Amino acid sequence: MAEDLFGDERPPPKPPAQVAEEETGGFRPLADRLRPRTLEEMLGQEDLLGPDAPLVKLLRAGNVPSMILWGPPGSGKTTLARLVAARSQADLVTLSAVTSSVKDVRAVVDVAKSNRKYQRRTILFIDEIHRFNKAQQDAFLPHVESGTITLVGATTENPSFSVISPLLSRCRVFVLKPLGPEDVRTLLRRGVEELNRTRGKEAPALVCTEEAEAAIVGLSDGDARRALGLLELAESVKRSSGDDTPIEREEIARAAQRHFVYDKTGEEHYNLISALHKTLRSSDPHGAAYWLQRMLAAGEDPRYVARRLIRFASEDVGLADPQALPQTVAAWRAYESLGTPEGELALVQAAVYLAMAPKSNAVYKTQLAVQKEIGESGSLPVPLHLRNAPTGLMKDVGYAEGYTYDHDHEGGFAAKQGLPDEIAKKRFFHPGKEGWEGARAEHLRRWDKERGGKEKGSG
Repeated sequence: MAEDLFGDERPPPKPPAQVAEEETGGFRPLADRLRPRTLEEMLGQEDLLGPDAPLVKLLRAGNVPSMILWGPPGSGKTTLARLVAARSQADLVTLSAVTSSVKDVRAVVDVAKSNRKYQRRTILFIDEIHRFNKAQQDAFLPHVESGTITLVGATTENPSFSVISPLLSRCRVFVLKPLGPEDVRTLLRRGVEELNRTRGKEAPALVCTEEAEAAIVGLSDGDARRALGLLELAESVKRSSGDDTPIEREEIARAAQRHFVYDKTGEEHYNLISALHKTLRSSDPHGAAYWLQRMLAAGEDPRYVARRLIRFASEDVGLADPQALPQTVAAWRAYESLGTPEGELALVQAAVYLAMAPKSNAVYKTQLAVQKEIGESGSLPVPLHLRNAPTGLMKDVGYAEGYTYDHDHEGGFAAKQGLPDEIAKKRFFHPGKEGWEGARAEHLRRWDKERGGKEKGSG
């Protein structure tokens, strides 16, 4: 937020890192060092912090209600609570629902009662308020109602389900959103500036390539802490190794990757399973039966073979023959029931079936395309018309608005948008020409055409 929301004539705030160093004399994580010092410095949340937004109007009027800040990790809930307290010149007391008890809440109430005698407001900030049980929430309900404390709760959970109704009715609910890609990029550039400040004047300047920025944007899911944590980790690795080259996409991927290890390391094991897969894929039942039996004869666990056949049924046959997956699952269950040697025949039957079946990798390619999209665009919010709205609060914020029941339409098809707005036009599943999949391809083309011509959520 660049503009001055309140028109104050105040000196500009000190850089966050400078304040942190003055207060503690020590190092803080990059995300904490870059925590905004004013509401104008916050990124994203235009719906909450725009000039005419309800929260800003309340702050201008000096009327800070009890509130619940509901949003994903790293969206700025804690920062916003601190800035609201600073703006209203109130004492801020912070409790974590993970470590605090009713006794801690009562102690805060005692302080608030003392403050009230001197016309001093007390804001109680409870992080992860959804972790407080009903009895704990009941403990501060009367003090919120009387105005002794102003409650600000932060939660990643839907308050309709995690906050008791009497307390929820006495609080305003403000919904925070994940940071958008451009906000994350702006944050990363602030992070690079701060890291360069702390590296010293003689050290070469840190540079983060646009590709690396894009990788962090995709991996962060709009979480400011996660984005800055990845940047800080990559910079730390480079600094410790004396590497002064720019941070590249591959280094971000390595910093974030998870490793999955499979304990079979013998080359012949991999040679045989490769041969089985490739003969299945090339519709060769003779080769498939041979290589499968070779593996069993060598002492391979038949359950491993069954798992690979089940995987192949989805990866290489897919919906060209929808019976391929039930056939292989049935073979696995047959082996589990009969054991060796009787059950092994069911595995051979499944292999021959898969080799003879029409082939399509459309489902597998769909999975890869969706994984790639998620990696690039992160956790895009579910469109409101696709969300359920079992509570009044959820209806008030627009959940389920515009949804129509498909079975009420001709052909059982309402042509509603099924993807997030940002990727609404993308198509991930492209059916093959063989078998059941090919027979249904025209239906999908017609549905996609109709869906593309409708507004989201319309029927």
